[in-house]
Amino acid sequence: MNEQARKNFAWLWLAGVVIGLDQISKLYFSATMKLGDSIDVLPFFNWTLAHNYGAAFSFLHDAGGWQRWFFAAIAVAVSGGILWWLKNLPANARFLACALVLVLGGALGNLWDRMLLGYVVDFIHVHYGNWHFPAFNIADAGISVGAVMLVIDAFFFEKKREAAASEATHD
Repeated sequence: MNEQARKNFAWLWLAGVVIGLDQISKLYFSATMKLGDSIDVLPFFNWTLAHNYGAAFSFLHDAGGWQRWFFAAIAVAVSGGILWWLKNLPANARFLACALVLVLGGALGNLWDRMLLGYVVDFIHVHYGNWHFPAFNIADAGISVGAVMLVIDAFFFEKKREAAASEATHD
């Protein structure tokens, strides 16, 4: 493994943190709450235990069971793609590497649930008045933060990296 890949793979600790926090929190809420229970924390925030058999926003939750394997296959493919991308990133793409491992940690955290339980455990519920955001978990938050960071990277940092790489090849 070259030095560039080694530096990028050094970010994998962050994926481990996301997976660890995700699994510990899911175990805690699954052990202390019953499915459907809700505990008010703030006027706009509850702990609500839910089982998601689908994907984001319960997409395909009632599809009959095949979606478990479909979403598991997607998570494996995306994880493999992220590892390949991480291996080939320039060493100066630290923000992008961080974004990728957040998505990776979230994908693997939810994959663990899907393979072990057949569903994903969700427990974070945000709402305002009659508006309710679907329940989610720490893995979902890792994926979401990582995705936002990928967009930020594409708009603000990618061109700078490309310019720096181009300048380095002309020297």
